[in-house]
Amino acid sequence: MIAIINTGCANINSVRFAFERLGTPVEVITDAQQLRQYERAVLPGVGHAKVAMARLVEGGWQQAIDEYQRPLLGICLGMQLQCEHTAEGDTQCLGIIPGEVSELEVGNLSAPHMGWNQLNIAKAHPLTQGLKESDQVYFVHSFAHQVNDATLATSEYGQRFSAIVAKDNFAGMQFHPERSAKVGARLLQNFIDWQA
Repeated sequence: MIAIINTGCANINSVRFAFERLGTPVEVITDAQQLRQYERAVLPGVGHAKVAMARLVEGGWQQAIDEYQRPLLGICLGMQLQCEHTAEGDTQCLGIIPGEVSELEVGNLSAPHMGWNQLNIAKAHPLTQGLKESDQVYFVHSFAHQVNDATLATSEYGQRFSAIVAKDNFAGMQFHPERSAKVGARLLQNFIDWQA
């Protein structure tokens, strides 16, 4: 059973349906005390980092996530909130995945970065198993994690940035795997199978 953390900062139905299509039962939880009961968890997120982080702190999620010892996946803003700091609202984040999140330097490209883009594998990991260099996933974001030792895969839009990150039992995907067709389904299955 997978817990989907509902802090009111994401449309969680698409994430729930994506796991259900893979035959994996999910439960949406709104109480941080429930988290420890689940074998793995997902932190989705959209919107502004400062607002979302405030909701995590107010709801007791910061401590619950910090103490969680099973696989936890952050999606989009949920990934960024796992990092140390984001320039969006000059916000201190959960600090469980090392690195900074900064505004994408897109140059002459339109912002936000929205649409399909290619993944480039940076290092082998159970979460990237079965991926090919030509695989594409669906992004919607204006801020991104700077590439560092936690980076498993990158993408490029004006600059190179982290598309998948992981440290210990925590992982993040900047794109939306639930909206990324067969490649996204493969990545979610990898998360289901991941023995962190």
